Amino acid sequence: VTGGAGFIGSALIRYLISETDHKVVNIDNLTYAGNPASLKDVENSPRYIFERADITDAAAINRIFSGYSPDLIIHLAAESHVDKSIEGSGIFMQTNIIGTYTLLEAVRKYRNENTDKNFRFHHVSTDEVYGDLSKDDPAFTEATSYSPSSPYSASKASADHLVRAWGRTYGLPFVLSNCSNNYGPYQFPEKLIPHMILSALAGKPLPVYGEGTQIRDWLHVEDHVRALYKIATEGQTGETYNVGGDCEMQNIDVVLKICAILEELAPERKQGVAFYRDLITHVADRPGHDRRYAVNCEKLKTGLGWSPQHNFESGLRQTVEWYLENKRWWQSILDGSYKLDRIGKAV
Repeated sequence: VTGGAGFIGSALIRYLISETDHKVVNIDNLTYAGNPASLKDVENSPRYIFERADITDAAAINRIFSGYSPDLIIHLAAESHVDKSIEGSGIFMQTNIIGTYTLLEAVRKYRNENTDKNFRFHHVSTDEVYGDLSKDDPAFTEATSYSPSSPYSASKASADHLVRAWGRTYGLPFVLSNCSNNYGPYQFPEKLIPHMILSALAGKPLPVYGEGTQIRDWLHVEDHVRALYKIATEGQTGETYNVGGDCEMQNIDVVLKICAILEELAPERKQGVAFYRDLITHVADRPGHDRRYAVNCEKLKTGLGWSPQHNFESGLRQTVEWYLENKRWWQSILDGSYKLDRIGKAV
């Protein structure tokens, strides 16, 4: 698993160790969003191994492949925050495009040296590669044309194209998945839901882009990792599968739901804060902000028998409860380089 110390990667590794008998090698460079504490529950498992490496380092990746002889790679390592890609796109090009290329070339070398080995490469991508939808457009399908809007989504689209090209040109046995917005425990505080939870608890403004009418499809990370494993092990080689949570919601409504849950679970607000919702601050919209994402995942449901098990209402409450109960995990992050601020000026 590349990027296994990140939000989705760590959830996947916890799932693999607890629900399967696989031996798992976690390749992660531990950049700002990688957190070994997210893997505390599995770090002592004899089936878990951590290798600190950058996916752009061909020598390191070749060494890891030779040392462990993998039969399945699930590629999650990526720079993944749209705001940060707008601030500085270079690292997104380097990690998401050059890193994926380097990984694919290492895989090609490894397969040439192990021609008798059963092998598969699963590339994990995002629904943002498809661009955005109007309110009345049908949801994205696997056949939707790519139209990325941000440096982040453009870099992920580029990586998707590389994987498909290596499949056609070099016979790489791959599967590819595009997921909607993830949420759940252990998510880094830069993302919308944990950012709003922690900002509210700190009595800080809750910045909402524009009127907050952007629509996203919310997918619980535990549902996502179940889908990833199914796709990786049962999906048809060369195929793409969309993964969504069947939950479209405006950003402002998500923030209001978080505030309502906090009123119940954390009623002792910071001094001067009458209600958590009073902290909502509308800020100038970010450049090229997509209006709506919606994912049609019927191919995954009918073909592989997967469906989301988490209801957003209960899943969001569970997530808020987790952050309230795991202050040590996120406090160590906030004490470091990450601060509770966002792009955008109040309007």
